[in-house]
Amino acid sequence: MSLAAQFSEYGTSEVLRVVDVAAPAPGPGQVRLAVRAAGVNPFDWKVMHGFMSEMLPLDLPAGLGSDVAGVVEQVGEGVTAFAVGAEVLGTSRTPAYAQTAVADTAALVTKPATLAWDVAGTLAGSGGTAWTVLDRLKVTQGETLLIHAASGGVGAFAAQLAVARGARVIGTASQGNHERLRSLGVIPVAHGEGLADRVRAIAPEGVDAVLDASGRGEIPLSIELAGGPERVLTLLAFDTGHLGVQVHTDGPSGNGIRALHDILALIEEGRLHVPIWRTFPLAEAAAALDLSRTGHVGGKIVLLP
Repeated sequence: MSLAAQFSEYGTSEVLRVVDVAAPAPGPGQVRLAVRAAGVNPFDWKVMHGFMSEMLPLDLPAGLGSDVAGVVEQVGEGVTAFAVGAEVLGTSRTPAYAQTAVADTAALVTKPATLAWDVAGTLAGSGGTAWTVLDRLKVTQGETLLIHAASGGVGAFAAQLAVARGARVIGTASQGNHERLRSLGVIPVAHGEGLADRVRAIAPEGVDAVLDASGRGEIPLSIELAGGPERVLTLLAFDTGHLGVQVHTDGPSGNGIRALHDILALIEEGRLHVPIWRTFPLAEAAAALDLSRTGHVGGKIVLLP
């Protein structure tokens, strides 16, 4: 048996319970992990609330989470990539808010010995998504990228990955996060009224591309600053596709392993930092989701089962 966080009906964190479940068995090409860390993402509480039920129908009861790091404790048929005892990170196939989880070996990479477990459990979803959307936006050296919500989960990864590509990054964030963005090589600006003028004071000719990771209604302004919708991409404003912008809903989109290798290399070089805001035991998964839902966090939230 294994402990896992599950919900039997959609709702706020009160519906989440930590229960005994049968430990999942790995199939061919899969491994079972003893979970050491599971990243908590805004997507998770949106699933629990039912906001994603049309896009992602679930059979209840259901679990949460897919960002995972852990130790291989059982291997499925045909697995040669990892042996029992291997320390890995990536994306799980079964919910990661649990003591054990199954993952496809193709969705895992070896965890560097120097990488802390809490950081390892946060990289796949936000990092892989950031890598993919920068690729879709074709951000290159010398270009100017505007990121709405640059201090958030995907935004902070995207900002650092873009800086590593040689782009100039302007990032919107609350005043309290400006110093942290500067430390990452980002030019911070306050969001809200007057944003266009603040961006133009930095980039008088506008920007080359825009990543909207906030969903606060900034798409028309983004199109104006980018000189058109073609290189504007949103992760949250799902109803704006008719304006010609790119709407991304597919996370890493098959780029997860390439993204993780790039991210791990940048971490090793000291060019990418993943601040951990707070960690929680599995028994406090509901509290972790409540904190994530506030949006008032300056780093990643992690469960340590």
